Amino acid sequence: MRGNVNVNEDDASPLATGVEGLDYVLRGGYAKFRSHLVEGRPGSGKTTLGLQFLIKGASQGENCLYITLSESKRELISVASRHGWTLDGIEILELVPPELSLDPSQLQTLVHSSDLELGETVQAALAEIDRIKPQRVVFDSLSEIRLLSQGSLRYRRQVLALKSFFLLNHATVLLLDDLTAEQDDLNLHSISHGVIRMEQLTPIYGGERRRLRVIKMRGVQIRGGYHDFVIRPGGITVFPRLVAAEHPEAEHGSPALSGNGVDALLGGGLDRGTSTLLIGPSGVGKSTIACSYCHAALGRGERALVLLFDETDRIFLGRAAGLGMDLKPFLQDAMLLLEQIDPADLSPGELSSKIQFAVERFDARIVVIDSLTGYLNSMSQEQHLVLQMHEILTYLNQKGIVTILLLANHGLIGQTAAPIDMTYLSDAVMLLRFFESGGRIRRAISVVKRRVGPHEDTIREFMVSSQGIAVGEPLDQFRGILTGVPFFEGKQSDLLADKKP
Repeated sequence: MRGNVNVNEDDASPLATGVEGLDYVLRGGYAKFRSHLVEGRPGSGKTTLGLQFLIKGASQGENCLYITLSESKRELISVASRHGWTLDGIEILELVPPELSLDPSQLQTLVHSSDLELGETVQAALAEIDRIKPQRVVFDSLSEIRLLSQGSLRYRRQVLALKSFFLLNHATVLLLDDLTAEQDDLNLHSISHGVIRMEQLTPIYGGERRRLRVIKMRGVQIRGGYHDFVIRPGGITVFPRLVAAEHPEAEHGSPALSGNGVDALLGGGLDRGTSTLLIGPSGVGKSTIACSYCHAALGRGERALVLLFDETDRIFLGRAAGLGMDLKPFLQDAMLLLEQIDPADLSPGELSSKIQFAVERFDARIVVIDSLTGYLNSMSQEQHLVLQMHEILTYLNQKGIVTILLLANHGLIGQTAAPIDMTYLSDAVMLLRFFESGGRIRRAISVVKRRVGPHEDTIREFMVSSQGIAVGEPLDQFRGILTGVPFFEGKQSDLLADKKP
């Protein structure tokens, strides 16, 4: 007959990780009083993750212990100082195998037994744990135990013994493994309560990309898949993968207007909770139209987010001011959030987090991505961009945000082609083209798609000047607009060149 087992009510309850974003992925944090395996190649960020876990505990008055077999105390303090941390309140135990010690009394002059080396190493760790009684422990790293064990069976039994000892002493533990074995040892996965895999990827051009995946966490419905993260001064920041279904819908409200003739083409402006794609060659006026909607929204007291991939914020602000739309006062009043993005250093997860931050904390009501072409160049595969943008647009639509996407065609004049098909994801598609008439290059605009209501099916000329955007009357004498080489066969008097904008 089995006896009753006393279970601590805090047993396996969530414990904060100390890493921004990781608690969200783990739905609260690590499991209390359990051992977790954190694995990754050298340089992936395991030590930093472990230090943040202990620093979080020390800030709450908990006893914390870092057991290191691979790095010295001096090196750990140096790593912490580079992040602006102090390791006060954290005990650091350096375990040096006897044959590597400079202490003559520790040298094995007659016998170099792996049994003795492993036994002494583990015994020193257990004695320190018994003395300190830590609530949080980081063991760095298991690869040294693997080498000392000299066999997979003995290695598994040794890790099991460590796990049992930690459990009996009510410690929450991170076991770091650098995967230096020839083959990844999956035995540890079955032993551990949770497993986190950290990866570092190096693209052909640009900075390294880091991501992590929670392989298992017993009893928790984790947020699966890969989550991007960065290591910057101050530690690791995880950008959880955006899942639109987890965010409730918000009220949408009345349409957003630009105050110019573009609204008429769209049947009365841009609807809240919809995305609009502006597609056309470079220089045709996509950014200017997007800027006009931002300027009008800011004038109504709404906040806006503009992500710039293809130009600097200085050029963007200068061009807007030259068109009669001065955005600098809104930038100074914290109404406009202007982000200049380097595609070579931005991960998909960080972009999603920037947008989510702007919507939920900055209260942005209009979001402009200028342009998808620049962001596409930073992605490893085209399909990744489509899937991620689908999730971002769904999230923004549910939040009632007006989203404007810009996509530049390949080529400037003549036959053009889009680098990626985003039309089926967008609720409205606005087509902009150059055309030739009377020896001058002019611009044509038309709306080819709008899901939520009627729109004009006409083609209009539009002009960009220091007074802003002017849209002409519908022109019915166009030929070839959809081929990319439009030609106007009507009267010159019908064009804006003969009219004041």
